Amino acid sequence: MAEKRVHAFGDDALGDDDAVGVAERIRRGEISPREAVEAAVRRIEQVEPRLRGVELAAFEQALEQVPERPGEGVFAGVPTLIKDNTDVRGWPTRHGSAAVLYPSPAKDHGAFAKQYLAQGFTLLGKSRLPEFGFSASTEFEHEPPTRNPWHTDHSPGASSGGAGALVAAGALPIAHANDGGGSIRIPAACCGLVGLKPSRGRFVDSEMTRSLPVNVVGEGVVTRSVRDTAAFFYGAEAYHRNRRLPPVGRVEGPGRKRLRVGVVLDSINGQATCDETRETVLETARLLESQGHRVEPIDAPVPLSFREDFLLYWGFLSWSLSTFGRRILSPDFDPDRVDGLSKGLRAHYRRSGWRTPQMLYRFRQVRRHYERHFQQQDVVLSPVLAHVTPRLGWLNPSVPFEELIERLTAWVGFTPINNVSGTPAMSLPMGESREGLPIGVHLSGASGGERTLLELAFELEQLRPWRRIQDEEGANTVTAATV
Repeated sequence: MAEKRVHAFGDDALGDDDAVGVAERIRRGEISPREAVEAAVRRIEQVEPRLRGVELAAFEQALEQVPERPGEGVFAGVPTLIKDNTDVRGWPTRHGSAAVLYPSPAKDHGAFAKQYLAQGFTLLGKSRLPEFGFSASTEFEHEPPTRNPWHTDHSPGASSGGAGALVAAGALPIAHANDGGGSIRIPAACCGLVGLKPSRGRFVDSEMTRSLPVNVVGEGVVTRSVRDTAAFFYGAEAYHRNRRLPPVGRVEGPGRKRLRVGVVLDSINGQATCDETRETVLETARLLESQGHRVEPIDAPVPLSFREDFLLYWGFLSWSLSTFGRRILSPDFDPDRVDGLSKGLRAHYRRSGWRTPQMLYRFRQVRRHYERHFQQQDVVLSPVLAHVTPRLGWLNPSVPFEELIERLTAWVGFTPINNVSGTPAMSLPMGESREGLPIGVHLSGASGGERTLLELAFELEQLRPWRRIQDEEGANTVTAATV
């Protein structure tokens, strides 16, 4: 399997550091912002022929504009990518879709891009996502897929799959991600990373999500350490603080409070969790119990109607983009060029859209139903995904829609509830499959409970440090070889 594993770690300015470590070395003057950018560019160019995680490369621009001294912000001088569903001034936004033919350069940064870049990042370009972020695998009908650096025959997840693949491979220490049904947490689980979806309203909303009847999208990052994710939330909160939510503040280690942890092993979609994933969750539960946390099984905190309701909302999003794409995406948007998944979702909504009022009513009840569980628990522990990371092709948008949607909803049975309820949830890399692929566990909290999740994540990271791709026997730094 050595030839299927890809990483770019080496003896350069980035070294083995996480984003906080890189930022600290820049502040101390041990490396310059330019040296950090040059190292990241070399690393991306090294792995990109195999991983294909970059949508737009602006390396020359980054090198021309990088300052000699770091500016302000928690991550001043740290190189990064932003996901290609977020506007950056002067760059096109393609949303992963061949139907967005010739997108015009954005006139200004998007609202969240401003909050993201205020933390001092040096932006090198944009990362790939599947069309409109609808799929849980970064695959395309007529383009090569993005690949998982732990095993390039497998998916890196989605929709923030480009970000996940490049951070896991060490090409970047941190990258932007966002999450409308699991799209931070799924690639984190597939690629062995930390991914925290925030509470609704924690960060600045993007322009497109503000008009949604239920805003299911949360912004964030994928990282290789809990402290990077914690530092990002601290830095983002310095830019914008939602006074309706308790502050996250600076989280730097485990909390002292022993928590009530409810464990859910199977989702309501009828798909039993695979043995490897189930054992990873149970091992994590036993580890927490050994540290004094109260752990007990609970029922899935979601009504039985949720699966079909979320599928209908998914279809509504596809129908809306196809119907209004020329106005909200690009004047030359061609709805006939969307992929098979988008077409199938759109058709599903056209058949079933009459149920929208009932679906929206039940969605508004979901938060109340979900929050009731946190009267007895502080955290819910579950799988992120129902089974281990699939091989590429299993979730390709060219698969017939009825078969594809069954595969997607069976695999992604745990994450969407937090998008609808507006509650925080995170993936942590606590296990590995027989093929050596990461397996994530899912920690969910009450609205505003990011601090609790981060403290518990710090504890788990210290008890069982994450596997490092560069330490695996036979793993090697790659050149521009083809798969």
